[in-house]
Amino acid sequence: MLNRVGEFFCAITPARFRRDIPLVPVVRLAGVIGVSTPLKPGLMLSNVAKSLERAFAMPKAKAVALIINSPGGSPVQSHLIFLRIRQLSAEHQIPVIAFVEDVGASGGYMIACAADEIIADQSSIVGSIGVVGGSFGFVGLLEKLGVERRLYTSGENKAMLDPFLPVKQDDVDRLKALQRDIHEDFITLVKQRRGDKLSREKDLFTGEYWTGQRSLEFGLIDAIGDLRSTLRGRYGDKVRTPLIAAERGFFARRVPGLGQRLEAFGRIPDFAEEIVSAFEARAIWARYGL
Repeated sequence: MLNRVGEFFCAITPARFRRDIPLVPVVRLAGVIGVSTPLKPGLMLSNVAKSLERAFAMPKAKAVALIINSPGGSPVQSHLIFLRIRQLSAEHQIPVIAFVEDVGASGGYMIACAADEIIADQSSIVGSIGVVGGSFGFVGLLEKLGVERRLYTSGENKAMLDPFLPVKQDDVDRLKALQRDIHEDFITLVKQRRGDKLSREKDLFTGEYWTGQRSLEFGLIDAIGDLRSTLRGRYGDKVRTPLIAAERGFFARRVPGLGQRLEAFGRIPDFAEEIVSAFEARAIWARYGL
């Protein structure tokens, strides 16, 4: 009799309240890392921290799944997100599974390395373990326009790599030294997280990237698959996979500072900033043919 009563209540109880149904919260981490505008914030710790905390805090979660679709961006924001995922995983003793969609490259791959297991589609772009920086040179532009630029600094290297000044080799050497330090830190992180899974492919840390299938051969990922099939195969067909999104407040307060910027109904944002950031983000995606 008691068993029948229990079965009856299980049948009428919504799935989200049932403890007998496996739960794997999902957090989506998509976009260029650190490139932000008032209307389109980039992927940054400040934007994703709450979603991550809510996912790991869900009672009885079997794991936390990350959907990653990012071509990279800021190395600092990439590492901060990586660290927060690892901290939450250790604190709640919950494993993390990363699922790479179109791209998990550069900083996007660094974030994927926070997972205990990385799964990608066979055509996903994975890797690009390196550091890149770029600028423009306008040395002769002002002269052609009849404009005189006046630059005042304190510190001999304060105007290093100024786009309106001729390039100095010493400045380029300093920049490359910084990039080498960041690159070495990235390599160390990947080796610590992937360990003996990595192959001895000579181009592994040159900044090159590969399809998911080749990445599997090199040990950059653990399996080919997708979120739905993988989680159902592992936890059963009834597994719940709620998407944990950032909390949305009144008048788009999900974006830090956006409410103040638009003042409820309507100051026009700086569209010049929007355009520059959009081009910058587009250029980063374009490196991977997307």
